[in-house]
Amino acid sequence: MNTNNAPVTILQTKQHFEILDGLRGIAALAVVVFHFMEWIFTDPTKNFIGHGFLAVDFFFCLSGFVIGYAYDDRIAKMGLRKFFTSRIIRLHPLVVAGSVLGLLAFLFDPFGGHLELYSTGKIILTFICSVFLIPLPIIADRGFNLFSFNAPAWSLFWEYMANIAYAFVLCRIRRNFLLILTILSAAAICYVAYNSGNLLGGWSGPTFWDGCARISYSFLVGLLIYRSNWIIKNKLGFFGLSVLLLLAFVMPFSEWNWLSEPLVVLFYFPLLISLGAGAVLNPEFKKICVFSDTISYPLYMTHYAVLWMFGNYYTNYKPDTTQLVLIIIPGVILLVVFAYFVMVVYDIPLRKYLSNKWIKKSLN
Repeated sequence: MNTNNAPVTILQTKQHFEILDGLRGIAALAVVVFHFMEWIFTDPTKNFIGHGFLAVDFFFCLSGFVIGYAYDDRIAKMGLRKFFTSRIIRLHPLVVAGSVLGLLAFLFDPFGGHLELYSTGKIILTFICSVFLIPLPIIADRGFNLFSFNAPAWSLFWEYMANIAYAFVLCRIRRNFLLILTILSAAAICYVAYNSGNLLGGWSGPTFWDGCARISYSFLVGLLIYRSNWIIKNKLGFFGLSVLLLLAFVMPFSEWNWLSEPLVVLFYFPLLISLGAGAVLNPEFKKICVFSDTISYPLYMTHYAVLWMFGNYYTNYKPDTTQLVLIIIPGVILLVVFAYFVMVVYDIPLRKYLSNKWIKKSLN
C-alpha cells in the first residue's frame, strides 16, 4: 500500500493533490471489503469485488508519483540519512502496531486456530520478523503469509525496497533511462500475469517475486508520470474518479485475468493518477478527501487482525447472508473508527515525538 504523507517539516511548502489523497482512502476501503469477501466467496468469480487486491498496485503507482513530487527536488539536500529517517518515522509505527494486533489476534482468537501447534520460540521469532519486516512465511494458520501477524505488510516491505531503490538510484537517473526500466518492468508484469493467471501474488513465500514485479512497474510508472508532467486537466472531480477507480475493483473475475489485470495495471491506473493530478476538487469534497487520506494507511495496517478472527468465525459457524450483512457492514465502519483511534492516540503522537527528537538530535 502507498503511505506518503511525509512529515510537515519536509513538505510544508508543497501543495497536496487532494483528489489523489482521497482516492487512496477509497482504495484502502476496497481492500478491507475485499478481504472480508474473499473468506465468503472461495470462488473468486462470484466475488463482486474480486479484483479488490489490485488496489495495492494503485497504491504503488500513487507512491511513485508522490515520492517523486515530494523528494525529487530536495533529496540531494536532505541526504540519505534524513530521507530514510523521515520514511521510517512515517511508516514504521503502524508496522509495529499491526504486528502487535496480529499477535494478539493469534493468541486470543475466540473463534479458533491451532495455537498448540506452535512453540513459544516460533511465535516470538515470527513476531520479531513482522516488526522488522523480515519475510518469514512459516505459520500455516496464517496461510504462510510473508508476515504472519500482519498480512498486508508484504506491500510495505516492497514499499521500503522501492524507497531504497529511489534513494540510491532512481532519484539520480534520467527520464529516458527511467522509461527503459518502466518498459522492462512492464514485461515482468505481463510474464507474472501469464504465468500465474493473475496478479494476486506477492503476499506469500511461493509468490514472493510477484510482489517485486508489481512494485517495480507501478512505482516506476508513477515516478515517470510525475517527471514527464503527464497531468491531464479534467472536470471529473473526486466523485467521478472514485467511480472509475472502483470499476477496476469490481471488474469481473474470469479466465482472461492474465490479460485484463495487466491492462488495468499498465494503463488504467497510470491514467487515473494523471487524471487525479489534473482534476479540480469541489470544495464540498475537501473534508472527505482529507479524512480519506489520513485514515487510509492506519486502516490498511490495522484491519487484518480482525479478518483472521472473522475467517475463523465464518469457517466454524457458517453464518447466513443476513448475519453476514449485519457483521460486515458494521465491521467495516468499526474498523475505520478503530483505525482513526489508533492514528490519533498512537501513530500521530509517536511520529511527532520521534520527529521532534530527531530534529533536536540533528541540531546538536
